[in-house]
Amino acid sequence: MDIRVDIGRIRKDIEALAEFGRDPKGGISRPSFSRADLEARAWLKDRFAEACLACREDGAGNIFGRLEGPGKTVLAGSHIDTVLNGGMYDGSVGVLTALECLRRIKEEKLPLVRALEVVSFTDEEGNLVGDFLGSRAFTGTLLENVPFSEPSLTGRPLQDLLADAGLSPASVLAAHRERPEVAAYLELHIEQGPKLEAAGAPIGIVERISGKNYRRCSFVGRADHGGTTPLNLRRDAFLAAADFALRGNRLVASRHPDGLMTVGSLSLSPGSFSVVPGRADFTLDIRSASAGTLKDMGRDLLALADEVAAARGVTFLSRLADATEPVTIPPALVALLEEECDALGCRSLRLTSGAGHDAQIVSAIADSGMIFIPCAGGVSHAPGEAIDWGDLEKGANLLLRAIIRLASRGS
Repeated sequence: MDIRVDIGRIRKDIEALAEFGRDPKGGISRPSFSRADLEARAWLKDRFAEACLACREDGAGNIFGRLEGPGKTVLAGSHIDTVLNGGMYDGSVGVLTALECLRRIKEEKLPLVRALEVVSFTDEEGNLVGDFLGSRAFTGTLLENVPFSEPSLTGRPLQDLLADAGLSPASVLAAHRERPEVAAYLELHIEQGPKLEAAGAPIGIVERISGKNYRRCSFVGRADHGGTTPLNLRRDAFLAAADFALRGNRLVASRHPDGLMTVGSLSLSPGSFSVVPGRADFTLDIRSASAGTLKDMGRDLLALADEVAAARGVTFLSRLADATEPVTIPPALVALLEEECDALGCRSLRLTSGAGHDAQIVSAIADSGMIFIPCAGGVSHAPGEAIDWGDLEKGANLLLRAIIRLASRGS
């Protein structure tokens, strides 16, 4: 049976969800467990109820809408939290297209041999204590020593934010015990890059997801008067950070062309107009689809930081704050998505995702696949995030066909 999604219904849902967390700067600010997020969660649960799906929330705040079946569970979704002043499509299209797929399957009364669930994972964006809190709790792969009592990026401890939502550190750590047996996971997402648009392809089939190491780093020198301290006697922490950033980018480009490096945040102290910075705190984000490259690049960059520190008379400090391993999508799942895309008459392009996704985490417990649709200009995590609704309709119909095919297989 060739059934299709109702793109008008999906668009209505996406535009309604975008009203939660409207930012005066033009985008959407809906970090997990914020007031806007709690309101959006309640709205999503209402949508599940309207679709006659069994709704539940686990101990990490992950929200599920379930269509019962006799076998293992085919899971599809993404997240509804956003970065600060982000866009309206990152994450939300994955959750709300999955919801539409389950609605259509239920409306058509399709006889399937597996249960289906749509999921919205908590804090994919890492606004609290690191990326993928919800999917890591779901899979039982949370990093050791989750800092529940330390201030999160919102300024409040995670344990307090959890309490506001009726959750606790203990419930987060136990969330994986509530998990059904998962047969497969699918996630539809905007590309967050320009390749699909440049190629004129409406669909991307992800075959790899890059790994990431995220470090919090510091150069510690000495604060001195900016008007009296000669240049050759300064131990300027900012110059060390700037030197490292420039040389680090050259190093990655020359030695690790399949890797990326980003210094995304920099804070100087004392931070006074006429004082030589005595400390430079910064973030270091390195990524690659190759585990070997990720390891070698990290080693080379840390060695470079030590070299810069020695040359400029400062001290280098670093700690690993978060890490994800590269993931290869199972070839059989890539082939399934390509076959269903061909059946729809849509052109597709195989891609590597440089951004991390919940699918990367869920791959620890089940085969996971990803469908990309283009985003205008490759813009994401910004108010200018935009899509073509025709592309989304194609991606949603591909998701629907893949879910039906996976849920028609025996357990």
